[in-house]
Amino acid sequence: MDNATTVLFGLPGVAVESVHVDDDGARTVHVVTDDPTAAACPSCGAFSTSVKQYRTTRPKDLPYGEASLSVRWRKAQCRCREDRCPRTAFTESVPELPPRARATSRLLRFAARAVGAARSVAGVVDELPISWPTAHDAFVAHAATVLTEPAPPAVLGIDETRRGRPRWSRDATGRWRRLERFETNFVDLAGDGGLLGQAAGRTGTAVVAWLDARGEDWKAAVKVVAIDPAAGYRAAVERALPHARVVVDHFHLVRLANEVVTEVRQRATREAHRRRGRRVDPAWAHRRLLLRAGNRLSSRALRRLAAVLARDDPTNESGAAWGVKERFRQVLAARDRHTIASRLHRFREAVVLAGLPEATRLAETVDAWWPQILAFLETGIHERRDRGDQPPGQGRRPDRLRLPQSRQPAAPRTLPLHPAITPDDQWRAGPAPSSSMSRDDARGEGPAPMPGRAPAPSGCIARHPSADPAADVACPRGGR
Repeated sequence: MDNATTVLFGLPGVAVESVHVDDDGARTVHVVTDDPTAAACPSCGAFSTSVKQYRTTRPKDLPYGEASLSVRWRKAQCRCREDRCPRTAFTESVPELPPRARATSRLLRFAARAVGAARSVAGVVDELPISWPTAHDAFVAHAATVLTEPAPPAVLGIDETRRGRPRWSRDATGRWRRLERFETNFVDLAGDGGLLGQAAGRTGTAVVAWLDARGEDWKAAVKVVAIDPAAGYRAAVERALPHARVVVDHFHLVRLANEVVTEVRQRATREAHRRRGRRVDPAWAHRRLLLRAGNRLSSRALRRLAAVLARDDPTNESGAAWGVKERFRQVLAARDRHTIASRLHRFREAVVLAGLPEATRLAETVDAWWPQILAFLETGIHERRDRGDQPPGQGRRPDRLRLPQSRQPAAPRTLPLHPAITPDDQWRAGPAPSSSMSRDDARGEGPAPMPGRAPAPSGCIARHPSADPAADVACPRGGR
């Protein structure tokens, strides 16, 4: 046994017995146990001198040099002679090679530090003799030892993130089911804490469990919570943080309004052509144009939008949905009480005159979430300070949005103002500006609306709320 070779090998608890070099240059290091405590029984702690047999294992170790390096550890299996010990035999182990370990601890520590230095797990395992799950588990164990409890934020953001791609599987009835894995993220929106933690799933139970694990003092420091319009998250926050003010993220609200335009366009196409939209349909070819913000459209884009509605909107429904969407965007851009009251009134008036079930469902969602929407209008807090930080594919396409499904009965033909806007508030704010959406003006220049449906609203505003009131731009096609 060469002590210099043992020191050079540098694995505590073992000593190098010999080194063999193959014809191709591969090296094999044979080691034996060199730790007196390895002969102690793990159960009772008694030392054993009775060797039952010897075994040779092949643990993975750090690469050394250009040629490959493999380790062979010859260790003894000893008998435990203590009468009251439940263990009859055990195998030698050292801290760097615990029982049933297939890799040395220093190899796992090196992989964990490499991943912690912003390297990908796949890139690390390409250079080390371990698998992806092994490296990932080592990094998780390393992170658990170095991470500390996050400081309580004044503004907490809660949102879900999908892990990987969705999978499809058949259930017992033979029908295909879509399986998705989600995680709930907790983010510090007020300071520089960034991502505070994650919880498996996107249920209210997972949110309550994560918050309760932080402690009462931690929860008491949270003043505002920003979420997407998910009833499960809202119920969880009200249960775990009853003192905090809940704010709904405007990004998801705009997506809900865009979904109204998309659903109306799709339904109108199915009713008119008995099929899905195609490239030859102007409304389908310019579907992205219908979702763009009206105040950001150039003159050329407005003319294109007008041409699309004139050619492929015979029932005036797509134009009405576009107008409802723009009215709602104006509500979300308001900040003072006077502007909020007047624009909310004009939005509800547009919903009633449009007579679209999709727009009515949007109004129901706004009514159910109005306290949280009003909190956003008053605080201006977003769920994420930078939407560009989202993972790839998250929040980029309309079909990636999880929309709350309305389970309420159909709304009446006339929707009252939200009870949070009292008559006194409207009196202080002054009379609501005329929306120019009478039934006579709603006729427009296109064909008559479908029987049994209210005419589409006209005079849809497409200007930014901060612009001069005289700069209102009507909907590109009259009567939309």
